[in-house]
Amino acid sequence: MTTTSEAVTHPATGRQYTLRRGDASATITSLAAGLRRYERRGVELVESYPTETIAPGAAGITLAPFANRVDAGRWMLDGAAQQLDITEVSRNNAIHGLLRNTGYAALAYTDHQVTLEAVIHPQHGYPFLARHRVRYELTESGALRVGQTLINDSPARAPFVLGAHPYLRLGALAPEELTLTVPATARLATTERMIPTGALPVEGIHDLRAGRRIADIRMDTSFTGLLTDDGVARHTLSAPDGRGVSLWHDATVTHVHVFITADFPGRSLAVALEPMSGAANAFNSGDGLGWLAPGASFTMRWGIDSQLA
Repeated sequence: MTTTSEAVTHPATGRQYTLRRGDASATITSLAAGLRRYERRGVELVESYPTETIAPGAAGITLAPFANRVDAGRWMLDGAAQQLDITEVSRNNAIHGLLRNTGYAALAYTDHQVTLEAVIHPQHGYPFLARHRVRYELTESGALRVGQTLINDSPARAPFVLGAHPYLRLGALAPEELTLTVPATARLATTERMIPTGALPVEGIHDLRAGRRIADIRMDTSFTGLLTDDGVARHTLSAPDGRGVSLWHDATVTHVHVFITADFPGRSLAVALEPMSGAANAFNSGDGLGWLAPGASFTMRWGIDSQLA
């Protein structure tokens, strides 16, 4: 492992891996392989939080081997009932995977990239051995690239959905001043417990293809039918002066969850744009659920770029 930048450890978030390249810098935490800070030209592009605080609202964490929710934590495997721990008690669901409170080990670390890995051990509700490997890189242009890889070390095929939970921002601008654009043709309707019941065409406030002002919308909604340009989709927060910050991803991402909340500490509103390789509750519905053969791997690619001129 080559280390040319200092890695500092904090009790709540673990080691802090600081990346720098050109006018960009980012801080990655060993806890949940999380993105705690990212900025270019001194402009903050994700919501950050103190090192002594567990990520509020799951800010910046990565998600494996499932993203979003599993209904009541229950699913069936070859006719046998599986029961995951209930980690969203208010809605009686399992949420955000099995590594949210796990420290990742660094496999490689240089000035502008870090690769972290954690092991998912066989357990009740997920009887598989797997590794989740996350690579962050700052490009020469200052954009952030992320690759999340799940490797199945089990003797049986293993189900999965990968995801991440970044909150985007555009410096000191209030979110209410920004416009959100999401090129999606469908959204998932849900129960009151946020379990999907089916896809619907986007319309009204859920049609974000032409952009809508954050001040006019509140939502906790997954979108699919994502429109791409040369295999890449971009979901953007933009300012009236033309500046913007975008979550981009390739076709390995089939769903993007939009969560606009007034509960993020110190912010009037915060906007999470969450890339996922399948739908919430995919372990039951099969919507986007992947299966890895023994020894096989899958990589989801996404990142953040900006227009600051």
